[in-house]
Amino acid sequence: MIIARAAAALFALTIAGTAQAAQPIAGRWLTEDGSAVVLVGPCGGATCGRIQTVLKARPGAPTTDVNNPDAKLRSRPIVGLPILSDFSDSGSDWRGRIYDPRTGKSYKSIVSREANGTLKVKGCIAFLCQTQTWKPAR
Repeated sequence: MIIARAAAALFALTIAGTAQAAQPIAGRWLTEDGSAVVLVGPCGGATCGRIQTVLKARPGAPTTDVNNPDAKLRSRPIVGLPILSDFSDSGSDWRGRIYDPRTGKSYKSIVSREANGTLKVKGCIAFLCQTQTWKPAR
């Protein structure tokens, strides 16, 4: 009887201690404003996202990363530009950095796959976050 109880307790601890994995976020995603498609997938040991296609360029919008604070990177084309970097599975979501080429700023980011198939993308400064919803691109 004691052995059965010990085995049951050990099994319960094993189940409780198992880490939950976040829903995968790899794929092609249409940004909230419909301006671009971002391709998300593995890069090295992390998950990253690059602008795959610009669908709606603003009139007069630059075609290179002109707002980057690093002058050496300002000639990078927008298409192919990494905007999600160093994302790792943190259990219920993915955490990494997001880059906004319109401002040249990077932010802490939290990304999660929603039950309806969309991607919830947050960019945060301290505890203030702005959230966008990205839809699967066809």
